[in-house]
Amino acid sequence: MKRVGFKMKLHPGQQAEYKKRHDEIWPELAAIISAGGASDYTIFHDPETDILFAIIHVPDDAGLGDPGEEPIVRKWWDYMSDIMDTNPDKSPVMKPLVEVFHMD
Repeated sequence: MKRVGFKMKLHPGQQAEYKKRHDEIWPELAAIISAGGASDYTIFHDPETDILFAIIHVPDDAGLGDPGEEPIVRKWWDYMSDIMDTNPDKSPVMKPLVEVFHMD
């Protein structure tokens, strides 16, 4: 497994709504994420900057592909676009992060 880290930007004052929506994540969306072999997906929030930091474990040979090809993913993007920074297609603006240290 490899770890993939990235950051996103939440709109100010939207932390409670973001958490609520993820607490109620749609089963169909969770199934799509898991179907590709992803696991241990965690998102953290920095309340000082409203930066979201995410880390997900994926199989070594997995490419993240284009999640926007899945209708349920596009529906989720639409649902989340009012509370976070998004691209013109409503996908979240995601900035990849470089792993510089890990310890088991």
